[in-house]
Amino acid sequence: MDGSLILFNILNPPVLFFFLGMLAVFFKSDLEIPQPLPKLFSLYLLMAIGFKGGYELAKSGINNQIALTLIASVVMACIVPIYTFFILKIKLDSANAAAIAAAYGSISAVTFITASSFLEKLHISYGGHLVAALALMESPAIVVGLILVRVFKRPLA
Repeated sequence: MDGSLILFNILNPPVLFFFLGMLAVFFKSDLEIPQPLPKLFSLYLLMAIGFKGGYELAKSGINNQIALTLIASVVMACIVPIYTFFILKIKLDSANAAAIAAAYGSISAVTFITASSFLEKLHISYGGHLVAALALMESPAIVVGLILVRVFKRPLA
């Protein structure tokens, strides 16, 4: 494997910010992003993913294979948090199990972007509709996690 490719992936801004966050916790820094910015970044990321997914889907068109891929993506985004919840419920309370299961089931945009950059660097093509699958997989796991908390919460004594 090419060393420059590894260096390119390590020097990717999301990866660098991840390491910055780890260092901030390790050194017990009071590093904080001003409150309106995280919401702005989240909205920007969701809009960018949605627009790019819609554009790529419109460009590639929809056929049976693409529709099946998109449906399978949403189904997996719903199933993963459900079985993860029941595994975690063995050792954790419902709220924590559901939160971790929802996070585990939700797709990582940073991982997707890193993987797609890796494939592009190797000149390996992939379907543009996968960006639409990314957009569709963002919220189902979170919604399922919220439903699991609601269904399995303990009544107050």
